[in-house]
Amino acid sequence: MRMNFRGKKIVVVGLGKSGIAAARFLAREGAVVTALDSKPQAEMENAILSLKDVGVSLRFGGNDPAVISSSDMAVISPGVSPSLEGLEDICRRGGAVVGEMELAVGRIDRPIVAVTGTNGKTTTTSLIGHLLENSGIRRVVAGNIGTPVLDLVDDANRSDAVILEVSSFQIETTPSLAPKISVLLNITPDHLDRHASFEEYAECKGTLVKRTVADGFGIYNVRDALVSRIVRGATCSLIPFDAEGGSHLKSGSAASWFDGEALMVSSGGGITRKYSLEGISLEGVHNRENMLAALTVCELLGADSDLLLEGLKSFKGLPHRMELVRDFDGVRYFNDSKGTNIGAVAKAISSLDAPIILIAGGISKGVDFSPLSSLVEEKVKKLVLIGESCEEMSRIFEGIADITRASSMREAVLIAASVAEPGDVVLLSPACASFDMFRNYADRGEQFAKCVMELADEK
Repeated sequence: MRMNFRGKKIVVVGLGKSGIAAARFLAREGAVVTALDSKPQAEMENAILSLKDVGVSLRFGGNDPAVISSSDMAVISPGVSPSLEGLEDICRRGGAVVGEMELAVGRIDRPIVAVTGTNGKTTTTSLIGHLLENSGIRRVVAGNIGTPVLDLVDDANRSDAVILEVSSFQIETTPSLAPKISVLLNITPDHLDRHASFEEYAECKGTLVKRTVADGFGIYNVRDALVSRIVRGATCSLIPFDAEGGSHLKSGSAASWFDGEALMVSSGGGITRKYSLEGISLEGVHNRENMLAALTVCELLGADSDLLLEGLKSFKGLPHRMELVRDFDGVRYFNDSKGTNIGAVAKAISSLDAPIILIAGGISKGVDFSPLSSLVEEKVKKLVLIGESCEEMSRIFEGIADITRASSMREAVLIAASVAEPGDVVLLSPACASFDMFRNYADRGEQFAKCVMELADEK
């Protein structure tokens, strides 16, 4: 629904990319906009420069509850909790508390593909965009992947499809999002510092499929029992995928699966297309999940199968996601800094057929690390811990792994290299957020890669 903002008193909370996009848009729509950020002004140069010409009142160093509660509406960034003081007052008066994406979806009249899941959503979203581009289908890729969709509304309405990566926070704050195609990749514990429980987090993910339009499609991971349960009751056509087998899916209905050698996709009409994995750089069960979901989306959007296979072969994956940094002295070093939850780490460890020296740790997101215990005991020969969660992780994995703590990334890499033998793997897959020691997960991954490259050059 297209909203009218003229003359409304609106507060924007959080001035990252999405907050800046929202503040700029609302000011141009004639709203009276106050933008808040808890960071000090000295750290907000980008926001100041981006908003200096549009008439937004800026306040830094805190989120003033009085400013929030006196507003007609609030637009909050994904990192801002809906329980922030003052927001309830807006809701009590009938005002809306939404995210930047909500401002955009009512202005887009093209088919929307929304991708969510605990892990793999950025790779899947990027892969869909890449495959559609290679197939000559006009598309816009935005959302949690890094570009606010509000900045691309005009481009979106000139495209054939709009591909959005959607986090649980964005699902919560975008109630009008009703995609033509939704993708639910997997659900494992994450963001429990923000959600009241794992059950609430899982239900939030499932909401995306249940909001999918009745004549649309919900693509879901049938191998994930929780995902299969959560999507029940959706009114759209459900299309399962299974990256570990799937003979049970070959009944003629729409489905996709791995047959042991190739990816099989039946998006409807009784035709099954086969995609060979020869020459494709994405490896592991988790990447088969991503590819099956992406191929199904693209077939539903009318992409040619030959061009899709060509696109699969030219897609090289994303940085900080099981990225091979260097292979020297017979040891491979992988950067999986985006592995910020236990599900991602479990998939990373499971995908490797070699003894692992694991570098992990950072800021815990309220999850229990113990589900990793059996994998760590089976496959990790050395556990090097960094960051705030060292004490907690040491306690959980004591007696299961050989544990050493490191005070910096360089020290962690040196320790890992000192015990690694030919045939081993050194894996950075932290299971935690990065903000205790690094600017973000990308900074953490870059520092790991830098230390590895320096060590290799020294040797």
